[in-house]
Parts: sequence; structure tokens; C-alpha cells
Amino acid sequence: MDEGKPTGSKPKWWSRPATGPAADTEGSLPPVAPGRPAPLAPVAPEQPTPVAPDQPVPLAPGPVPAADGPPTEAPGLPGPRTPGAARPLHEPDEYSTPPYGGPGPWAPAPPVQHPAATPAHGTAVPQAYATAPGAPHTAGHHAGQPAPVQAARPGAPWLHYDPWGSRQQPLIRTVPQHSGVVPAAGRQGGRRGSLLVGAVLLTLVAGAVGGGVGSYIERNGGITTVHLPQAGPAPAGRAPDSVAGIAASALPGVVTLHVSGNAESGTGTGFVLDDQGHILTNNHVVAPAGSSGDITVTFSGGENARAEVVGTDSGYDLAVVKVSGVSGLKPLTLGNSDDVAVGDPVVAIGAPYDLSNTVTSGIISAKQRPITAGGEEAGSTDVSYVDALQTDAPINPGNSGGPLLDSRARVIGINSAIRAADTGAGGTGAQAGSIGLGFAIPINQGKRVAEELINTGRATHPVIGVSLDMAYAGDGAKVNTGGADGSAAVTEGGPGDRAGLRPGDVITAVDGVRVHNGEELIVKIRAHRPGDRLGLRLTRGGKELSMTLTLGSATGS
Repeated sequence: MDEGKPTGSKPKWWSRPATGPAADTEGSLPPVAPGRPAPLAPVAPEQPTPVAPDQPVPLAPGPVPAADGPPTEAPGLPGPRTPGAARPLHEPDEYSTPPYGGPGPWAPAPPVQHPAATPAHGTAVPQAYATAPGAPHTAGHHAGQPAPVQAARPGAPWLHYDPWGSRQQPLIRTVPQHSGVVPAAGRQGGRRGSLLVGAVLLTLVAGAVGGGVGSYIERNGGITTVHLPQAGPAPAGRAPDSVAGIAASALPGVVTLHVSGNAESGTGTGFVLDDQGHILTNNHVVAPAGSSGDITVTFSGGENARAEVVGTDSGYDLAVVKVSGVSGLKPLTLGNSDDVAVGDPVVAIGAPYDLSNTVTSGIISAKQRPITAGGEEAGSTDVSYVDALQTDAPINPGNSGGPLLDSRARVIGINSAIRAADTGAGGTGAQAGSIGLGFAIPINQGKRVAEELINTGRATHPVIGVSLDMAYAGDGAKVNTGGADGSAAVTEGGPGDRAGLRPGDVITAVDGVRVHNGEELIVKIRAHRPGDRLGLRLTRGGKELSMTLTLGSATGS
């Protein structure tokens, strides 16, 4: 069964190929194919040469190239081999124990071929790794023959690299850590890591800075000073019929009065009537001064002056005071209250709660509103009866005596009273504000009274010469059946007596306007001048009668 097979010992896997023709050794070797290296014959094992721990292990017995000369024998190793002779590295292991038995994972590594000693065919060795002067330089070698080992050039430590040898010097020269220089082999990875760390740090810093800037902007409204857009300057003047135009025209003629007396004090408003210093206001504004009090007038420009009372009339709730030694007065133009229509725009100027030069605006809400003010009992001497203009322009305590102006800045009324929401609710001593129900004395009535006060110191009242029953609960104003002090209810020879009025008659209308009680009848009469003719309608014994009456005159208080 062994015919055709060579006899003798079989070549082992650890045998190293010979570099020449087969040599005669013990036993016969199998024939070698052309172009294949012949196996080496086993030899007796030799004792390994001890190697220092820090020196590389010799690859195989044989000559070691010197740095500047021909190959020399390695110390402690057998002499040079005879060309063509080959011997195994060690004796065969009859027990086939790895790594010297059969092939296995523990097989010894093949001989090391240094990169610089065995360049590719036709590849020149780089100058940086060239051999030292005098050393053989080989560009290539024949296949099947080992390349001569070149002597390492000083300064090229990587030529000593042996991946299967003991731990050697690193291929590159290390740099001290404190020098700040990154080794070439780790520069790329280190650069990537540095870039990643830098990017993370940059993101964190940017986020922190952005958050801080955003918080600052939110708290302070911006990093720099904000300049908001603004319209250009408006024309200096205003339309004369606008509220601003009316106020600008009238304010120089409006004054604030501060009144103090022995028991009380107060603040009100007035307006200039002429360049002689006469000022018109309400009687209840100057009443606290009495006969020995003090009145100070403050003009819109801030100038102050002392004022003296010229005359008062409680029945009309009007008074005139005068300042002296003041120049540059601006009298207001007086209008005609009879021409006022409901819905006309109006402007009120005054000092509510001592806030001087306060301007408010509204409309005429109604005309001929009969109101009484001043006295707590009807028929008392300090009760004022006013056929008033009603306005929704805000009027408050301190506005009393101030002008009510039309759209041409003409005075059409004297602001005198308000209806407060808490009136009659038991809020004693409490001052109420405006609820849009203000009342002004018509300027036609105020003009007549002011002229009489300036000229005579007293004002006259129109009268009909009868005594009225103020407690009558029916509809209309009833003439008393007898005088309060036992005198006649109808004054003999007076206006009523001449017109035909009788005690017990009930007057229901004046000049076609319905009256519901005695106060309204007095208001309608006071709205006229003495000598004016009135048309009356009345009932007597269930019958309706009409008559004409000429008003008489009485001196007011």
C-alpha cells in the first residue's frame, strides 16, 4: 500500500526550508518539487542562549548583521551554516505535544522579516529609513531566498520593530506631557476628542450667555436704550369750538376762591365779569366769610389777590366780589341762556375739591329744571329757587360759582348744584361726587342779578303778591286761605289782586308750562324780571280759569 511513496521519516511542519539543493542527512527526505524549498532535517536540540529581559529575543541561530560591517556570528550560537545544509529547530516530539506536535493554535510564529529589509520588488527604501553608510543596499531579492538583514541606521528606532518579540521601544518618540505637543500617531484621535469637548463647552457657554442675555432683556426691556416712534409736533392752536379751544380761551378769566370765617371755610369758583375786577360766584361760596371773614382769589396763572364782597342774594344763590389793583384781567363773554337747546355741547370749569382749573365737558341735558337749594325748609329766607339748566358735565363740590360755557366759549350758566346719589340716605356730613346730574343758574338770570348787586348792592325779585300753601299735596300751587301771621293771603292792590286771584285758587300752569307745587311756581316767577307779564291757568271751585298777571318787585336779601 506504500508503493510510489517515499520511505523514511516524514517532514515536519516546523522544518525550515533550505536555501540550496538537498543535503544528505539521516533518513531519506521526500522528493522536492521544482521551485519549492527542500525541508530541513531534524537536528539535536540545543540549549537556548539566555537573553536579557530588556533585549529582543533572537529570531534564529545564524549570523547577525553588524551596523557597519559584514555579518558576524551571534555569541553563544553555532557557527555559520553550510550552504545547502538545514536542520530542525528542535527534536520531534514523540508525544505530539503542542506547540511542537501537530498543527494547532499554539504553533510558533514564522520568522520575522523586517519591513526595511524586505521592501516590495522595485520599491526604493525611503531616505529616512536608508541603511547606514557602508551597509549593503538591496532593492529586492530572489523568490525563495531570504533577504539580507540591513543594518539599522542610527536615529531610526522603528527599524528594530518586532511584533512577536519582547516588549520594545514604541515606534514613535514620546513627548513629555507638559510640553503641549501631541504625538503624531494619536494626533488625529486627540484632535477629534478635543473638537468634541470644545463643541460641548461652546454649546454650554452659548446657552448660559444666551439665557443670561434673554433674562436681562426680559427684566430691563432691552440691552440698549429703547426709542419708541412718536408723531411729530401738532399745531400749536386748537379749533375755537373744541374743548381745548374753549378751555384755552376761558381759563384766564376763571378764578378759585378760598373763603375762611369764624366758624367755617370753603372753596369755590368764580369768573371775571369786567376789567374793574368784579367776579360773579354763588352766595353759598362766600357765605362762610360773613361780615369779617377773608376771601382770597387765585387766578389761573397763579396770582393771588384779596377780594371784598359787593353784594349777595340768597334767593338766587348769587354773589359778586371785587379785587383791586389787579391788571390784565380777562372778562368772559356772556351768552344768552334762552337760546340754549337740549343736546348742545357745554364745558364746565372749576376747582372741584380745590383742584383749580379743572375742565370737564358734556351736554345740556334739560332746561327749566325747578330746583331749590340752600335752605332746609321751604319758604325760609336762605332758600334759592332756580329754573336751572341741567347738564351731565361733571360738577363736584368746589365747582360752585364756575362758568358753564357753550361751544363759542360764552357763559350760559353758573354751576350751582348737583344731585348726589346719597342725598337723603342719612349720610350726614358726607360729600358726594357727580353722578351726571348738575344744575346751573341760567346766565340771563345771573346777569340781571349781578348788575343789580354791582349797581345797588341788592337784587330785586319778581313777585305776584300772594301767599302759597307749601304743604298742599294736590297737583298745582294753591293760594292760602289766610296769611301766616293773620294777614290776607292775597296782598291788597298787589299784582295778584289786580289780576283777580282769590284765596284757595290752585294755579296749574305759567305761560303754558305745567306747575305741580308751590316751589315750581316760585321758580317760574323768579325766572323773570319784575314787570314781565305772565299767563296763568288755574282752577276755582272745579272750574278752569285763565288770566294775565304783571309781575311786581320786591327787594331780595
